[in-house]
Amino acid sequence: MPDKESLLKHYEPYQPAEGEEYMNEPQLEHFRNILNAWKQELMEEVDSTINHMQEEAANFADPSDRASQEEEFSLELRTRDRERKLTKKINETLERIDADDYGFCDSCGIEIGIRRLEARPTATLCIDCKTLAEIKEKQLGS
Repeated sequence: MPDKESLLKHYEPYQPAEGEEYMNEPQLEHFRNILNAWKQELMEEVDSTINHMQEEAANFADPSDRASQEEEFSLELRTRDRERKLTKKINETLERIDADDYGFCDSCGIEIGIRRLEARPTATLCIDCKTLAEIKEKQLGS
């Protein structure tokens, strides 16, 4: 999965002007660009995996070699499945931007914040609601 380092190369942190309205068009465009760049990276990873698996696919006579290759391919496919889910979440987030429903907490309705969204562009909860949700999840999971 592309790491945060590679994603951070695609944008400069947004610097809002004093008194600038939250989630105005320049801010929305900033996040649209981040999300599209991230999605592009994920799609390139998928292409890379397909090429790698086609090039490396071999029918090894040795069972150990065959098992090693199958395990490697299995790991790559699990990673791609996580990335597929992330791509779906990115698409949903882009739809929220288009619907003018981006940047506000799904739980309490307050601003999520530009820096939090830059760190996690697909966030749907403010930091307080996310923290509460994690605490509840931990309590229920124990």
